[in-house]
Amino acid sequence: MTSILRSPQALQLTLALIKPDAVAHPLILEAVHQQILSNKFLIVRMRELLWRKEDCQKFYQEHEGRFFYQRLVEFMASGPIRAYILARKDAIQLWRTLMGPTRVFQARHVAPDSIRGSFGLTDTRNTTHGSDSVVSASREIAAFFPDFSEQRWYEEEEPQLRCGPVRYSPEGGIHCAAGAGDPGPACRRPVGL
Repeated sequence: MTSILRSPQALQLTLALIKPDAVAHPLILEAVHQQILSNKFLIVRMRELLWRKEDCQKFYQEHEGRFFYQRLVEFMASGPIRAYILARKDAIQLWRTLMGPTRVFQARHVAPDSIRGSFGLTDTRNTTHGSDSVVSASREIAAFFPDFSEQRWYEEEEPQLRCGPVRYSPEGGIHCAAGAGDPGPACRRPVGL
């Protein structure tokens, strides 16, 4: 993997998934989306998809053999999910804090206002997933957005988004540099299932 040169002020990318339990409930899905926006994350890319069981197995292979692995794979392949690439300073840690603890019981007690504390049902059906490191963010983003070039984004889009001004495009569900003229290809991308 090529090393990507970034300025010390560069925005950080993370993958955020909204799991089938939340996507199945439009009000919860919208509430989570609004939390992303109100916590000042920039939505770089967004898509909805149905995940094949084989893709789930590959994505969660580090957990293979653990007691929850099969249940997690089957759940994640059970219905549509929404995948985001989010950007912000310290995006990985901030998204993980906003999600709250993985275990819903713990989230309800120590972070009741977190996404999982508010909407999580069980430790598997806990509404969201987020990358836990820069390395896993790159790997996970590539798994869900194979046409996304992280290097090209850091060269072309990141400086514009970091330096602003930025606008949110409700039609595409993402943020774009708010320069004059053409909104750029990212702002025109449709959200697909």
